[in-house]
Amino acid sequence: MERKVKTVFIFAIKMGRIYLKNIRLYAFHGCMDEEEKIGSDYVVNVFVDTDLSRSSLSDDLKDTVDYVALHAIVKKEMSIRAKLLEKVADRILKRILKEHPEVVLVNVKVAKRNPPIGGNVEEVAVERELNRSSAEFD
Repeated sequence: MERKVKTVFIFAIKMGRIYLKNIRLYAFHGCMDEEEKIGSDYVVNVFVDTDLSRSSLSDDLKDTVDYVALHAIVKKEMSIRAKLLEKVADRILKRILKEHPEVVLVNVKVAKRNPPIGGNVEEVAVERELNRSSAEFD
């Protein structure tokens, strides 16, 4: 009896996570008129999952996701006024995935410091996560 042998190829991908922690910005998001005029302090946290195997070997910036480029996206999207933090987070997620095809997953947390809600609250925040496989671009 002849035995059939199957060949199985296993590809190891060195997934990794790149963090941008506590990006401090001043912006003008919110539903109230005074938020548009006065603005507020914000803190944004971002992490992206991507394959870091090539950059781990090459030690070359072109082989990874440049965190300076990620920071520029956050800064630009935070400068565009929105009523809701959900909208700002969504724009950041989608733009990162659109501009960085090597990113598999993005997580963004946008926090408004000292929100005007009539109480002693340090911050309010929205956290969103988007997988490339489920992303829909405008």
